[in-house]
Amino acid sequence: MTTIAFAPFHELADTLLPHAYDDNGDGSHDTSHLQRVWKNAATIHAEEGGDAQVLFAATLLHDCVAVEKSSPLRAQASRLSAEKAARVLNALGWPDAKIDVAAHAIEAHSFSANVTPHTLEARTLQDADRLDAIGMLGVARCFYVAGRMGRALYDPADPHAAQRPLDDSRYTLDHFHTKLLKLSSGFQTATGARLAGIRHARLQRFLDEFADEI
Repeated sequence: MTTIAFAPFHELADTLLPHAYDDNGDGSHDTSHLQRVWKNAATIHAEEGGDAQVLFAATLLHDCVAVEKSSPLRAQASRLSAEKAARVLNALGWPDAKIDVAAHAIEAHSFSANVTPHTLEARTLQDADRLDAIGMLGVARCFYVAGRMGRALYDPADPHAAQRPLDDSRYTLDHFHTKLLKLSSGFQTATGARLAGIRHARLQRFLDEFADEI
Protein backbone atom coordinates (compact mmCIF):
# COMPACT_ATOMS: atom_id res chain seq x y z
CA MET A 1 0.00 0.00 0.00
CA THR A 2 1.39 3.36 -0.96
CA THR A 3 -0.09 6.59 0.28
CA ILE A 4 0.97 10.19 0.48
CA ALA A 5 1.67 9.50 4.17
CA PHE A 6 4.89 7.74 3.17
CA ALA A 7 6.19 10.41 0.79
CA PRO A 8 8.77 10.58 -0.70
CA PHE A 9 9.52 6.86 -0.28
CA HIS A 10 6.46 5.33 -1.94
CA GLU A 11 8.32 2.53 -3.70
CA LEU A 12 10.31 1.58 -0.62
CA ALA A 13 7.07 1.57 1.38
CA ASP A 14 5.58 -0.92 -1.08
CA THR A 15 8.58 -3.18 -0.53
CA LEU A 16 8.81 -2.89 3.26
CA LEU A 17 5.18 -2.79 4.38
CA PRO A 18 4.63 -6.56 3.93
CA HIS A 19 7.42 -7.04 6.49
CA ALA A 20 6.47 -4.15 8.75
CA TYR A 21 4.28 -5.76 11.41
CA ASP A 22 2.54 -8.97 12.35
CA ASP A 23 -1.19 -8.76 11.71
CA ASN A 24 -2.13 -9.77 15.25
CA GLY A 25 -5.05 -7.40 15.61
CA ASP A 26 -3.15 -4.77 17.61
CA GLY A 27 -4.60 -1.47 16.45
CA SER A 28 -1.96 0.47 18.40
CA HIS A 29 0.80 -0.97 16.19
CA ASP A 30 -0.66 -0.98 12.69
CA THR A 31 -0.19 0.94 9.45
CA SER A 32 -1.71 4.08 10.94
CA HIS A 33 0.90 4.01 13.71
CA LEU A 34 3.67 3.70 11.11
CA GLN A 35 2.20 6.64 9.19
CA ARG A 36 2.12 8.81 12.29
CA VAL A 37 5.64 7.87 13.37
CA TRP A 38 6.95 8.63 9.89
CA LYS A 39 5.18 12.00 9.93
CA ASN A 40 6.89 12.75 13.25
CA ALA A 41 10.26 11.45 12.02
CA ALA A 42 10.03 13.48 8.80
CA THR A 43 9.22 16.62 10.80
CA ILE A 44 12.23 16.09 13.04
CA HIS A 45 14.47 15.16 10.09
CA ALA A 46 13.55 18.38 8.28
CA GLU A 47 15.13 20.36 11.14
CA GLU A 48 17.79 17.98 12.46
CA GLY A 49 19.04 16.18 9.31
CA GLY A 50 20.33 12.61 8.96
CA ASP A 51 19.96 9.87 6.34
CA ALA A 52 16.30 10.06 5.33
CA GLN A 53 16.20 6.69 3.55
CA VAL A 54 17.71 4.85 6.51
CA LEU A 55 15.38 6.68 8.88
CA PHE A 56 12.37 5.75 6.75
CA ALA A 57 13.33 2.07 6.59
CA ALA A 58 13.90 1.99 10.35
CA THR A 59 10.55 3.69 10.93
CA LEU A 60 8.62 1.18 8.84
CA LEU A 61 10.36 -1.81 10.41
CA HIS A 62 10.64 -0.65 14.03
CA ASP A 63 7.76 -2.87 15.19
CA CYS A 64 8.19 -5.69 12.69
CA VAL A 65 8.23 -8.35 15.43
CA ALA A 66 5.12 -8.12 17.60
CA VAL A 67 5.42 -8.81 21.34
CA GLU A 68 2.43 -8.10 23.58
CA LYS A 69 2.85 -5.48 26.30
CA SER A 70 2.14 -8.14 28.93
CA SER A 71 4.74 -10.58 27.60
CA PRO A 72 7.93 -11.26 29.60
CA LEU A 73 9.74 -10.92 26.27
CA ARG A 74 8.56 -7.32 25.83
CA ALA A 75 12.00 -5.83 26.56
CA GLN A 76 13.45 -7.92 23.72
CA ALA A 77 10.94 -6.78 21.07
CA SER A 78 13.12 -4.03 19.60
CA ARG A 79 16.17 -6.31 19.38
CA LEU A 80 14.10 -8.98 17.62
CA SER A 81 12.72 -6.34 15.26
CA ALA A 82 16.22 -5.02 14.55
CA GLU A 83 17.43 -8.52 13.68
CA LYS A 84 14.49 -9.14 11.34
CA ALA A 85 14.91 -5.71 9.74
CA ALA A 86 18.58 -6.42 9.08
CA ARG A 87 17.64 -9.62 7.28
CA VAL A 88 15.02 -7.82 5.18
CA LEU A 89 17.36 -5.00 4.18
CA ASN A 90 20.20 -7.42 3.48
CA ALA A 91 17.91 -9.33 1.09
CA LEU A 92 17.25 -6.04 -0.69
CA GLY A 93 20.99 -5.55 -1.24
CA TRP A 94 21.49 -2.68 1.20
CA PRO A 95 25.12 -2.03 2.22
CA ASP A 96 26.11 -3.28 5.66
CA ALA A 97 26.83 0.22 6.95
CA LYS A 98 23.28 1.41 6.26
CA ILE A 99 21.79 -1.78 7.64
CA ASP A 100 23.74 -1.31 10.86
CA VAL A 101 22.45 2.26 11.29
CA ALA A 102 18.86 1.21 10.64
CA ALA A 103 19.10 -1.80 12.97
CA HIS A 104 20.57 0.30 15.79
CA ALA A 105 17.79 2.87 15.40
CA ILE A 106 15.19 0.12 15.66
CA GLU A 107 16.78 -1.49 18.71
CA ALA A 108 17.20 1.85 20.50
CA HIS A 109 13.68 3.18 19.88
CA SER A 110 12.05 1.12 22.62
CA PHE A 111 11.38 2.50 26.11
CA SER A 112 11.48 -0.94 27.72
CA ALA A 113 14.73 -1.97 25.99
CA ASN A 114 16.61 0.97 27.57
CA VAL A 115 19.20 1.14 24.77
CA THR A 116 21.02 4.46 24.36
CA PRO A 117 20.70 5.86 20.80
CA HIS A 118 24.14 6.68 19.39
CA THR A 119 23.21 8.07 15.95
CA LEU A 120 21.05 10.93 14.75
CA GLU A 121 18.72 8.47 13.02
CA ALA A 122 18.31 6.49 16.25
CA ARG A 123 17.62 9.63 18.27
CA THR A 124 15.11 10.79 15.68
CA LEU A 125 13.23 7.48 15.56
CA GLN A 126 13.11 7.23 19.33
CA ASP A 127 11.63 10.73 19.54
CA ALA A 128 9.20 10.11 16.67
CA ASP A 129 7.87 6.91 18.24
CA ARG A 130 7.54 8.44 21.70
CA LEU A 131 5.60 11.40 20.34
CA ASP A 132 2.91 8.88 19.41
CA ALA A 133 2.78 7.73 23.04
CA ILE A 134 1.91 11.14 24.50
CA GLY A 135 -0.69 13.79 23.70
CA MET A 136 -4.19 12.78 22.70
CA LEU A 137 -2.90 9.88 20.61
CA GLY A 138 -1.06 8.63 23.66
CA VAL A 139 -4.27 8.76 25.66
CA ALA A 140 -6.18 6.85 22.98
CA ARG A 141 -3.48 4.20 22.61
CA CYS A 142 -3.10 3.81 26.38
CA PHE A 143 -6.77 3.02 26.92
CA TYR A 144 -6.92 0.88 23.78
CA VAL A 145 -4.05 -1.32 24.98
CA ALA A 146 -5.49 -1.48 28.49
CA GLY A 147 -8.77 -2.70 27.05
CA ARG A 148 -6.96 -5.44 25.13
CA MET A 149 -5.19 -6.44 28.35
CA GLY A 150 -8.41 -6.42 30.39
CA ARG A 151 -7.26 -3.72 32.81
CA ALA A 152 -9.57 -1.51 34.87
CA LEU A 153 -9.78 2.21 34.14
CA TYR A 154 -8.64 3.08 37.68
CA ASP A 155 -8.79 1.94 41.29
CA PRO A 156 -12.12 3.31 42.59
CA ALA A 157 -10.86 3.23 46.18
CA ASP A 158 -7.68 5.18 45.42
CA PRO A 159 -7.58 6.48 41.81
CA HIS A 160 -4.33 8.41 42.19
CA ALA A 161 -2.45 5.81 44.26
CA ALA A 162 -2.14 8.10 47.27
CA GLN A 163 -2.11 5.16 49.72
CA ARG A 164 -0.91 2.28 47.54
CA PRO A 165 1.91 1.46 45.11
CA LEU A 166 1.29 2.30 41.46
CA ASP A 167 0.23 -0.78 39.48
CA ASP A 168 -0.31 -0.22 35.77
CA SER A 169 -0.75 -3.95 35.21
CA ARG A 170 -4.16 -3.54 36.89
CA TYR A 171 -5.13 0.11 36.53
CA THR A 172 -4.88 2.13 33.32
CA LEU A 173 -4.70 5.50 35.07
CA ASP A 174 -1.56 4.36 36.88
CA HIS A 175 0.25 4.05 33.54
CA PHE A 176 0.18 7.82 33.15
CA HIS A 177 2.32 8.09 36.28
CA THR A 178 4.57 5.07 35.72
CA LYS A 179 5.46 5.99 32.13
CA LEU A 180 3.54 8.47 29.99
CA LEU A 181 4.12 11.61 32.06
CA LYS A 182 7.84 10.80 32.25
CA LEU A 183 8.45 10.49 28.52
CA SER A 184 8.74 14.16 27.58
CA SER A 185 11.81 14.67 29.77
CA GLY A 186 13.86 12.13 27.82
CA PHE A 187 13.66 13.36 24.24
CA GLN A 188 16.88 13.22 22.25
CA THR A 189 16.56 16.03 19.68
CA ALA A 190 15.73 19.70 20.09
CA THR A 191 12.82 19.41 17.64
CA GLY A 192 11.46 16.31 19.33
CA ALA A 193 11.69 17.94 22.75
CA ARG A 194 9.79 21.00 21.52
CA LEU A 195 6.99 18.86 20.06
CA ALA A 196 6.95 16.69 23.18
CA GLY A 197 6.37 19.72 25.38
CA ILE A 198 3.18 20.51 23.46
CA ARG A 199 1.90 16.94 23.70
CA HIS A 200 2.87 16.57 27.36
CA ALA A 201 0.70 19.57 28.19
CA ARG A 202 -2.23 17.89 26.43
CA LEU A 203 -1.58 14.68 28.35
CA GLN A 204 -1.55 16.52 31.66
CA ARG A 205 -4.70 18.43 30.74
CA PHE A 206 -6.51 15.18 29.98
CA LEU A 207 -5.41 13.69 33.29
CA ASP A 208 -6.58 16.76 35.20
CA GLU A 209 -9.98 16.76 33.49
CA PHE A 210 -10.36 12.99 33.94
CA ALA A 211 -9.58 13.39 37.66
CA ASP A 212 -12.20 16.13 37.93
CA GLU A 213 -14.89 13.94 36.38
CA ILE A 214 -14.26 10.96 38.65
